[in-house]
Amino acid sequence: MQQPISLLLFSFFFSLPLSCAAISGAAGATADDEISALLAIKSGLVDPLDALGDWRSPADPRDSMHCNWTGVGCNSFGSVENLDLSHMNLSGLIADDIQRLRSLTTLNLCCNAFSSSLPKSLSGFSLLGELDVSANAFVGQFPTGLGSSPALTIVNASGNNFVGPLPEDLSNATSLEIIDLRGSFFQGSIPASYGSLRKLKFLGLSGNNLTGKIPVELSELTSLEKLIIGYNELQGSIPAEFGNLFNLRYLDLAVGNLDDAIPPELGKLQQLTTLYLYKNDLEGEIPKEFGNLSALVMLDVSDNQVSGPIPPELAQLKNLRLLNLMCNRLKGPVPLGFGDLPRLEVLELWNNSLTGPLPANLGRSSSLQWLDASSNSLSGEIPSSLCDGRNLTKLILFNNAFSGPIPVGLSTCISLVRVRMQNNRLNGTIPGGLGKLPKLQRLELAGNDLEGEIPGDISLSTSLSFVDLSHNHLQLSIPSNIFSIPTLQSFMASDNLLVGGIPDQFQDCPTLAALDLSNNRLTGGIPASLASCQRIVSLDLHGNRMTGQIPVAIAMMPALAILTCRTIS
Repeated sequence: MQQPISLLLFSFFFSLPLSCAAISGAAGATADDEISALLAIKSGLVDPLDALGDWRSPADPRDSMHCNWTGVGCNSFGSVENLDLSHMNLSGLIADDIQRLRSLTTLNLCCNAFSSSLPKSLSGFSLLGELDVSANAFVGQFPTGLGSSPALTIVNASGNNFVGPLPEDLSNATSLEIIDLRGSFFQGSIPASYGSLRKLKFLGLSGNNLTGKIPVELSELTSLEKLIIGYNELQGSIPAEFGNLFNLRYLDLAVGNLDDAIPPELGKLQQLTTLYLYKNDLEGEIPKEFGNLSALVMLDVSDNQVSGPIPPELAQLKNLRLLNLMCNRLKGPVPLGFGDLPRLEVLELWNNSLTGPLPANLGRSSSLQWLDASSNSLSGEIPSSLCDGRNLTKLILFNNAFSGPIPVGLSTCISLVRVRMQNNRLNGTIPGGLGKLPKLQRLELAGNDLEGEIPGDISLSTSLSFVDLSHNHLQLSIPSNIFSIPTLQSFMASDNLLVGGIPDQFQDCPTLAALDLSNNRLTGGIPASLASCQRIVSLDLHGNRMTGQIPVAIAMMPALAILTCRTIS
């Protein structure tokens, strides 16, 4: 028995150097091949910043210095594991030689200037875990073959110009967690086979030319946290089965051709923070079950054909910051509970058929920034609490039946940028202080029953660009320095009861383009200093009691296109 053992040991030790040499030789060949592949890749690139200047052939082919090249990372065996060429302003072609880097786990070409196509196939990357070619201008069809990469977890090809169908073979890469193909020109339908990707957390397909129905199979993606497939031409209804996506936090189905009713089953998505359904053809009522979406922060159902009342249950959404229901067929009152929403910042109700008053305490409990309830049939007084949070920037209430005075609190709301309350039934006087608001750009109060005088402090503004006080009952004279507001572009106060002359204060009016003081009781002549307003395009003074001639300098103004000065006798 001893002799066979001795022969075995002899055989083992005799063969050991040969085995080590074989392994060493194989490693050298691999390094040599990878260096060759990298240099072939570089030869196809346009590198204006010389970011890859250190990619040079080594003196010894067995030298593994390529592992220290810019953007190259190797594993413990000296094989290229990571290739990160992102943010280098590269362009040109990606050579097929990239597939010779068999040990790649990460390939990142993000944020360059590529406008060519990728290799037709990216098969054979058995270790590839992450692929990022986003933020380029790659063209052509997306490569096939990635479905054969069992370790693949991330595919990001967003922000390119890919065409053709979505890569269906990705459904074979069952470890995928992120697929981001947004912002290209992919066509055709969403593959139903994507429903097999049970580990998928992010699916982004928005901003393409996708058509067809939303596959109900997507409801099987129970790990999904974000589903962003809007800005396509998808048709049909929203699958009620989406109510089974219990981990979903972000659902964007906006801008498409989706129709039918909004499924109430979406009300089961307790983790949902964002729901965008705007600009579709959705019908029926807003499900009252949405009141159960306790985590919801953003809800946008605007630009649809949704009808019926606004569900009072929406007032239960205590985390809600944005509620956009504009451009629908909603009717009935604005739920009183909206005034108790503690985080509400944006409330868009424009262009519906809503009636009744706004909640009396709207804005009192929140940091309301934007309220647009224009083009409805709302009535009652404008709530005095709208700016209690000191963050209100845009107040848009035109084309309603609001009555009563303008809330005095608005004159101290230093955050205001726009006030648009024309075509209501507001009465009383314009409160003083509006001209002192440092950010106010637009003040539109036309078509009401306002009386009294134009507040003199409006002349003090350094931000107003558009003022429309037309069609009211304003009296007395025009404040003397009102046309010297440095940012003023348009001032309209027609169809009032203004008296006196036009203030001769036009020396500093660098931006004034339109002036309408028609149909008042103004007297005197047209100030010659008006000619200093070289940008005036439209000047309307008709329907007053003015006398004298039109100054020659005004007739010679270079931009003046419309001049109406006919007076009444």
